[in-house]
Amino acid sequence: MEGVEVTAQPKMSPAHLSDQDLLRRMLAGDEEAFTTLYRRWQRGIYRFALQMSGSVAVAEDVTQEVFMALIRQSGDYDPARGPIAAYLFGIARNLVRRSVKNESAYVSMGEDSQVEENPTSELLINRDGPLEEFRRNEAVATVWQAVQSLPPHYREVVVLCDLNELRYSDAASILACSLGTVRSRLHRAHALLLNKLSRKKNDYQADAGGAERCLA
Repeated sequence: MEGVEVTAQPKMSPAHLSDQDLLRRMLAGDEEAFTTLYRRWQRGIYRFALQMSGSVAVAEDVTQEVFMALIRQSGDYDPARGPIAAYLFGIARNLVRRSVKNESAYVSMGEDSQVEENPTSELLINRDGPLEEFRRNEAVATVWQAVQSLPPHYREVVVLCDLNELRYSDAASILACSLGTVRSRLHRAHALLLNKLSRKKNDYQADAGGAERCLA
């Protein structure tokens, strides 16, 4: 209408958009939308790949390849199968498996194996002095070794649901299995972890008791 001034609506910042809106913008050629998606999920994808592979090099390569795949194959994403995060984690899972060639090499770590970088180190903050920090670090390292020693299909649900706090439905989408299978595997994984940690605690107490007798 003549004489009526039309005020343009401000463009919403990519940081406030949903993943699907960002993907739509990305497909339309918006580089900032891709950058926002990358920043939103890069850390989680890297952490997942590291926790599953135990290798910093694999985690770095997988993270890069996930987002390259998003650029090349974004048309493969089906919203009906789950959120974009599940799609990205699913790509990462397949890439980790491919990187290690076969199931026997798929992070088959023993109780005493150590990952190249502690993925939970960011949670360790020294608030109670060096002794408390040492105890906390030791406890986290023990739990981490127990997680690493789980068979891959149990480790996956622990890494996804417990360490990365994904919903069971999203984990089911990533792992291409039913919700019941995720719950069953997680229940079994927790039982295995509890058993491993209990044995570790008993071994520690036995060693401490022996040391005390030697000093007596």
